Amino acid sequence: MDEFSWFMGAFRQLTGIDLARYKRPQMERRLTNLRDRRGFSTFAAYIQALEADGTLLNELLDKMTINVSEFFRNPERWETLRELVGAMSTAPRAWSAACATGEEPYSLVMMLLELGCMGQPILATDIDERVLERAAAGRYDPLQVRGLAPPDLERYFSFDGREYQIRPQIRENVRFQKHNLLEDDYPTALDLIVCRNVLIYFTDPTKQEILERFSNALRPGGLLFVGSTEQFFGMKLPNLAPVAPFMYRRLG
Repeated sequence: MDEFSWFMGAFRQLTGIDLARYKRPQMERRLTNLRDRRGFSTFAAYIQALEADGTLLNELLDKMTINVSEFFRNPERWETLRELVGAMSTAPRAWSAACATGEEPYSLVMMLLELGCMGQPILATDIDERVLERAAAGRYDPLQVRGLAPPDLERYFSFDGREYQIRPQIRENVRFQKHNLLEDDYPTALDLIVCRNVLIYFTDPTKQEILERFSNALRPGGLLFVGSTEQFFGMKLPNLAPVAPFMYRRLG
């Protein structure tokens, strides 16, 4: 067994996260660079330090997951989603999976409020508890909200001269929860799942498994919205049919 394979086993025992289901070259490169920058020459020494130092472990988790998002990322896709959701007969039950720092679930709430079809709070999940805390706080610097129009900034945020604070009417419509896409149960009877630019980091068999679980989590007619980096060439789309670029509908 090579050293990184050993590390993946030890890391799973420590955290419950199975690195073998991520694409190995990019994950090994990212974590080796981080290990070296922290002054550890072997993964055995690094894992001992991770067990003893929660700060180091949190740093690794942050590097392992790509916590980059923005409000209404790829606006043309959101316009299409707005049309598809607006055609639904009831307020959708929605899940924002791998939500990072909260921009996408908050964008969903803004969209649903504008459509007049806000139902129960959106479930927003991520594997990283630290980013969930930041998401729940709902505070963003000006760079993070640069894609929003001034009227939307005024409507949905307050500004203290340094940061933008999401308004309570938006925050109260999101329920944040820790969730591991590879290990935990999925919610059911959903009308909409948003999971963007995440599946690209997994191996094809793991990606296939997640797609099947997403499909099972959706009601017939429900929508799956993925990122522009997601490619499913040669993969089976389990009871899912494309309805627009990077959007799929659950078949009956």
